[in-house]
Amino acid sequence: MVTRLRITEVFHSLQGESRTIGLPTVFVRLTGCPLRCHYCDTAYAFTGGEYQSLESVVEQVKGFKTQHVTVTGGEPLAQKAGCEALLTELCDAGLSVSIETSGAMDISGVDPRVSVVLDLKTPDSGEMERNLWSNIDLLKPTDEIKFVICSKQDYQWARFKLDELKLNQRCDVLFSPSFEQLAPSQLADWIVADNLPVRFQVQLHKILWNDEPGR
Repeated sequence: MVTRLRITEVFHSLQGESRTIGLPTVFVRLTGCPLRCHYCDTAYAFTGGEYQSLESVVEQVKGFKTQHVTVTGGEPLAQKAGCEALLTELCDAGLSVSIETSGAMDISGVDPRVSVVLDLKTPDSGEMERNLWSNIDLLKPTDEIKFVICSKQDYQWARFKLDELKLNQRCDVLFSPSFEQLAPSQLADWIVADNLPVRFQVQLHKILWNDEPGR
């Protein structure tokens, strides 16, 4: 049984994305990621970190006395067995738990009580070929699919996938502009013009704290 994880940071902030945006949330950032997306904003979590016991991580999270907790990375499911065990222990502690994961990792072992925020990689991410499409059939109504849009090409690709896979019939779908690469107003205009059944979002934490680690 996995009893420890490599952790980059545990911190208390506001949720910057997803349907719980703006709510006080504890973030557990796991170390490591097999992907190298062009727009990655957490490269500092690729290496380093410190090993901590699952019990220690759960106690840190509970110490903030906040209901919502998000397990993120890097790519948290790169530490598959440990991450899945942590998610279950956080759920058992009575917390509202979500995981931010790429579309490249198998989510079949994630506790069904967890809300999965699945980031499907677009062409301009540089990692589109890593998408594991079998994950789509595993999504629950309480999960979310996120597309980070870098260009009009990305937007058209995401729009096609939205229709092809009937994604909005499975769960909420989020379209987010790549920070400082695509103007938020431009993406908003495209969504309104096409009347897409998606939720537009910007990354609140970058607006508030300019992408400072631990915020």
